[in-house]
Amino acid sequence: MRMFTQGQWREGREALEVRNPFDNTVVDTVPRSTADDVTTAIDGLVAGAEIMRRLSGYERFQILNKTAAIMGERLEELATIISREEGKVLAESRIEVQRARETMELSAEEAKRITGEVLPLDGASTGKNKLGFTLRVPCGIVAAITPFNFPLNLVVHKVGPALAGGNAVILKPASDTPLSALKLVEILLEAGLPPQAIACVTGPGGVIGEAIARDCRVRKISFTGSRDVGERLCQVAGLKRVTMELGSNSPLIVMPDADLQQVAEAAAVTAFANAGQVCISTQRMIGVGGVYDELLERLTTRVGKIRAGNQLDAQTNMGPMVRESDARRVGDWVDEAVKQGARVMVGGGRQGAVFEATVLADVKPDMKVTCDEVFGPTVAVTRADTIEQAIAMANDTRYGLSAAIFTKSLDSAMRFAREVQSGNIHINWGTMWRADLMPYGGLKDSGFGKEGPKYAIQEMTESKMVVIHGV
Repeated sequence: MRMFTQGQWREGREALEVRNPFDNTVVDTVPRSTADDVTTAIDGLVAGAEIMRRLSGYERFQILNKTAAIMGERLEELATIISREEGKVLAESRIEVQRARETMELSAEEAKRITGEVLPLDGASTGKNKLGFTLRVPCGIVAAITPFNFPLNLVVHKVGPALAGGNAVILKPASDTPLSALKLVEILLEAGLPPQAIACVTGPGGVIGEAIARDCRVRKISFTGSRDVGERLCQVAGLKRVTMELGSNSPLIVMPDADLQQVAEAAAVTAFANAGQVCISTQRMIGVGGVYDELLERLTTRVGKIRAGNQLDAQTNMGPMVRESDARRVGDWVDEAVKQGARVMVGGGRQGAVFEATVLADVKPDMKVTCDEVFGPTVAVTRADTIEQAIAMANDTRYGLSAAIFTKSLDSAMRFAREVQSGNIHINWGTMWRADLMPYGGLKDSGFGKEGPKYAIQEMTESKMVVIHGV
């Protein structure tokens, strides 16, 4: 496939292979874009931003609503692209396409609801005979820099609200998974988006991501990825509006009154979906009091039923990781934990990029598998004596994206909700759950700003204050 800049599909000087992570076969090639390609793309978006600014909210709604309809019609095609380039099983890819379609539909609806407010200026000592109101206006050019793990829905979460808000967009998808993003650009154009309003450049983030961040014509950056890359982009961005959706090592506290079979079922979904490559995957489980041993038994039994392998095989429950090097890293972290006293209850094996669903017991809080972000199919189980100790352990991290508790006690649930330092709190489910309409974002080093179309549009528009002076 080709990149899209200045209203045209263009070849690059060099090609980048997109490979199926299960068998390493080449799925397609895309251009290896350069910093010059970024400049060319933004040159074209300057005019595109003016075109988008002049479109009415209803006209933007029509474009995005038609895009959502086309995505629904092409669900199977999009799901297959996602599975082939990213590695998640087809059932999960179909869910991602359905969510992305809904996210685009939500963005379309919000395009009609961008409002300001009237201010009671006569409440000021100098405000007599004055009328004040605010207008929300587009930022201009929005940069959408997206990760590999949800190569369609997380693209839509940035592109949809940006266009709904009347902006032009430069899209930089992950170099491992650019095909879904490029297909989305095709669909947007088919739905009637002005070609000057979007650009998609593909290639290594270290080169083109920084080139995008440095360009002063980009007014807003929305980034999802690792903490270290996010920090680097903030350093080079200068005076720009920035939303950062970064990493996590999400904790799940299990209280003595929890339904342990429900816990095991939830953990099997929320720790191992997409081979654990989800920012809000359940990574740490903290068993409180006497619940620990039975929790381990039920969890081990349930996780042992997860079949890892070829993501295109209907019998597979969990596909490969996106790169073999990542699977090796997870294996190294597991081996290190075992040397430090942890036990592998199930899993721990690797074949290529496929890493088995793994449960580690007797994990200490200072082990890498619990204090850093694994981003792989491993859950670490630790013992705590009291809810006070469990909450302290949950908070003993630089991250704060998602956290969960299983309990039948309203007091325990509300204490958890108030005291745990996390942007998303779940009660009686695991840490991995998101409705695409809700405000979504983290605390501490997990980032700042909110996603969800309604909230992202607020981040991607700016406010003007208008005062009419009467006599």
